[in-house]
Amino acid sequence: MDLFTQTPDETHNWLPKDGIVHYYGKIMQRSAADALLHRLLHDIEWKNDEAVMFGKRIITKRKVAWYGDKGFSYTYSNTTKHALAWTDDLRLLKSIAEAKTGETYNSCLLNLYHNGEEGMAWHSDGETALKKNGAIASISLGAERKFAFKHKATGEKVELILEHGSLLVMKGNTQTHWLHRLPPTKKNHKERVNLTFRTIVETS
Repeated sequence: MDLFTQTPDETHNWLPKDGIVHYYGKIMQRSAADALLHRLLHDIEWKNDEAVMFGKRIITKRKVAWYGDKGFSYTYSNTTKHALAWTDDLRLLKSIAEAKTGETYNSCLLNLYHNGEEGMAWHSDGETALKKNGAIASISLGAERKFAFKHKATGEKVELILEHGSLLVMKGNTQTHWLHRLPPTKKNHKERVNLTFRTIVETS
């Protein structure tokens, strides 16, 4: 299914079954998106991401940062991160995401892709620390990039372009039945920052 030419409809579910994805398109003026991108590139405490695969520690070119209401621990790819305190810009973007989606979030994982050659492989955000079937709001700043979904059972794919200053939300049982990825491309040489607002559930 190719959705490149579709006009964003906030009420439309982009997935044909087994999940809910809403794409809001651009939610801010370009000047505001440009300013936010510039500040995030310089103010966020970026670090190269790490993953442990087959017993080997891998350091990615892509950089990440983890922020939240408190020092939440978040483990994925066999590595654990501890949340930093919100910046003013992150609080602002969180409030925008909450107002648009009608959901609440207590943390944010940020990704910095330096150019189109950096991407993300197929995965789902199903870590046990995350709220079961909780919403994940994704704000994109910088280079426009293709974003893809693939059904875990049928292999059916859905693709769309995430614009500079845009918002997408995944919710319901999307993470149970669908994988998603950011495929690399040689057509784009600009930076992209992706903010994924989510909910961590603390266990006693």
